[in-house]
Amino acid sequence: MARAGLTAERVTLAGAELADEVGLDHVTMSAVARRLGVKDASLYAHVRSLEDLRGRIALLAADEKTIRIAEATAGRAGKDALVAYANAYRAYAHDHPGRYTATQIPMRIDPELAAEAPGPRRAVELTYGMLRAYALDEPGLTDAVRLVRSTLHGFVSLEAAGGFAHARPVEDSWTSCLDALHTSLKHWPTRREGDPS
Repeated sequence: MARAGLTAERVTLAGAELADEVGLDHVTMSAVARRLGVKDASLYAHVRSLEDLRGRIALLAADEKTIRIAEATAGRAGKDALVAYANAYRAYAHDHPGRYTATQIPMRIDPELAAEAPGPRRAVELTYGMLRAYALDEPGLTDAVRLVRSTLHGFVSLEAAGGFAHARPVEDSWTSCLDALHTSLKHWPTRREGDPS
């Protein structure tokens, strides 16, 4: 019988908090059970496995990150939207490092849960919407989405790993990267799919 007050959502949140504190790799069913003050077996009435728990953490984080980005970019366009989007993305990665990691790792997520979670789908819509002001056509639009994601993820991942040891302030580099990203998006190459290089 499930312990009173214990739900899949509560177990997921406890796992997410633990991931932020100690890293996603250190989240175990036993550690989450200790955090909640229950026996390991109690968790299995709410989540099927550690992989299921990590998938739920990823969906929770995707929802949270998407909400943060949506709020930051509302009513903005062009470079203003790009900068707001990037700053919200980076702030989420700083505030919730374990959850952010969960959103970047391919994992098997219960299809029913994934279908009910708006975060991943809404994140794609927000990214394409943010780029609308740059008037890109396919396949350039998809390429631009990949460039934005690669740039932001690369920067925050290197930053989190202590990869920026140079004396130049990281904030200055961040601003320059966003300026360069904006310039690239404004002057996107017009070569079409299948054209020779």
